[in-house]
Amino acid sequence: MPKTHVVEKTDRVESRATVRHLGVSPNKVRPVLDLMRHMSAEDAERMLQLQPRTAAGHVLKLLESAIANAEHNQQIPIDELFVTRCWCDEGPTRKWGQARARGRYFRVRKRSSHVTIILARYTDEELGKRRGRDEVAGAAGSSGRVARRRADRVRASRAASRGETLDDHDHDLDHDHDHDHEDAVLNEVDEAVDETAAEATTVDEATVEETEENSGNEASE
Repeated sequence: MPKTHVVEKTDRVESRATVRHLGVSPNKVRPVLDLMRHMSAEDAERMLQLQPRTAAGHVLKLLESAIANAEHNQQIPIDELFVTRCWCDEGPTRKWGQARARGRYFRVRKRSSHVTIILARYTDEELGKRRGRDEVAGAAGSSGRVARRRADRVRASRAASRGETLDDHDHDLDHDHDHDHEDAVLNEVDEAVDETAAEATTVDEATVEETEENSGNEASE
């Protein structure tokens, strides 16, 4: 009989996500769950994105589902969540085999897993301590990841509300910058032309004055 996990009840606001009959062995899923247990949701998400294990991709999808459930159902942002419990139960095993040499038969067992991830919200005291550490770290210059992520999310949401993307916005900024550069070049060319015209006018006036003086001297002689 497969072992089942005993669910503990707490007073925290929780959100969960479960996947059943996942076609991965529990022995491959449990080491990944051990890495992310009691981590913040953001840190666990980044860790799974960089994890080379095959099961990490399946666990990452399940974690994103739990985060979406918390944001949609309990209106809890991701920076207030952490992985309070996660476990993997053994699912049914499908018998399969492969023919081998000399009439032998090689048994293959296709194992499956039932994976559950439960996220909980930090208490107000814990949130205050975490935000204080983040502010100190950001002021010291050692880490500004939280502020950058929030700024990126705000930019993405504003661009989505306008029906644009960040790439389009950056392209527009570059295009505007190119126009500003072209306008500056054109202004410099206009100024150079004006200066040349002014110099030519001055030369013409001096030539006319010299011509008049010479003609006056000739008339007096």
